[in-house]
Amino acid sequence: MSTTRPIATDVGAAPDATVRLPRIDVRLRIAALWVAIMLVFAYVDLFSLYRPDVRAGLEQGTIALFEVDQIFLLLVTVYVAVPAAMIYLSLVLPHRANRLANIALPTLYSITIIGAAIGEWGYFIFGSVLEVVLLALIIVHSVQWRRVPVPAR
Repeated sequence: MSTTRPIATDVGAAPDATVRLPRIDVRLRIAALWVAIMLVFAYVDLFSLYRPDVRAGLEQGTIALFEVDQIFLLLVTVYVAVPAAMIYLSLVLPHRANRLANIALPTLYSITIIGAAIGEWGYFIFGSVLEVVLLALIIVHSVQWRRVPVPAR
């Protein structure tokens, strides 16, 4: 199986000219998806601060149905720290643990994201759909990921 794939070249190149790009390792693809998810998390949450209802709730010490206290902030930090850690762990975990984590965690996160999006504003729903799509791509890459035997020297 080839580790490169042909792509079209610049305009003006010979019609049959192709450039061979190296195939991107599945670990890098999964890590990149975790990075993208973290960026969407951050921006959707930051955009929420422009909402008068969210700011009013924060002034009263609540967000959605939750009281904003030390326990809440700790749990939210853990919730965000897991995907942040998965950026690195996707690169270093052994194959089996990597696949398991990158199937189980996106599944759990998708459930929580869908639940949080119910009744939300359009930007939040769009961000949530994007997050779930990115999580689904992690699952797809993980399910299709097969261990490649290392050739003997």
